[in-house]
Amino acid sequence: MRRLLVVRLGAMGDILHAMPGAASLRAGGGVFISWAVKPQFRELLEGGGVADEILEIRRKGPRELLAAVRSLRLRRFDAAIDFQGLLQSAILARVSGARRVWGFERHLLREPAAALFYDERVVTEAAHVVDRNLDLALAAGAAARVVQFPLPEGRAEGELPQGAFVLASPFAGWGAKQWPLGHYFELAALLEREAGLPLVFNVSPAQAGTLSQQGARVHVSSIAGLIDATRRAAAVVGVDSGPLHLAAALDRPGVAIYGPTDPARNGPYSQRIRVLRSPDARTSYARGTEPDASMRAVTPRQVLEALREVL
Repeated sequence: MRRLLVVRLGAMGDILHAMPGAASLRAGGGVFISWAVKPQFRELLEGGGVADEILEIRRKGPRELLAAVRSLRLRRFDAAIDFQGLLQSAILARVSGARRVWGFERHLLREPAAALFYDERVVTEAAHVVDRNLDLALAAGAAARVVQFPLPEGRAEGELPQGAFVLASPFAGWGAKQWPLGHYFELAALLEREAGLPLVFNVSPAQAGTLSQQGARVHVSSIAGLIDATRRAAAVVGVDSGPLHLAAALDRPGVAIYGPTDPARNGPYSQRIRVLRSPDARTSYARGTEPDASMRAVTPRQVLEALREVL
């Protein structure tokens, strides 16, 4: 039995993008996969079958990190595969005691110095992150490319409409790739009036208050609740963030609004989600706090018409 350590600590979309790589590694059989992840993302992996063991990596202090390293080394990994490509993930893979550590070549890494900790550095010409991760898995010993997203079923949380609805997750890791909230409210009115569909906003508890005060239909949930709500939605509307990539992984129809990030690299890995991007959009990955001008340029009417097409 070959023991493998998969390192992809976060965030939601990035973990989802690594799933086909992990699925490919285990497809040939004879492997035991341990996945190192931050505790808040455990629900993405638990019960889905992509990992045999989930290792929570907590960063509360030196004592906790040292305990995590000791635990890793006890497992005597044959190989560690770093799908993250940051210094923290590369160092974690290195100190795990794995016989060989695999990662990307330095020019493909957000933090090129991470490559110093790899025994094997993989070069890929693939554009999309999922395809890059698949190439890394093949280099690390996967027998074939397996494009699967082994996700748990999720669980019902909060209140959702009894009939069909459209699910929106309006927030992202940084403001520049968000669509203005005013556009969502206008889309909600259009959907209700012209399609008879309510727009439901899935948000965290911290985000719920502002939206509720403005009359939005809010669904507050954990990741497990979001998985369930996404499975039940007739369609989704999203931006470059974890919930959109979850919808793609679950093969749900929808519309994705892109601006400063490149959909060829970070777009929804799905044929059922239509990407809208202004012709004036420039790929910058600039982490501004307000929606980029290219995001504001996509109109609610355009999103409604795209939803009609995917539905």
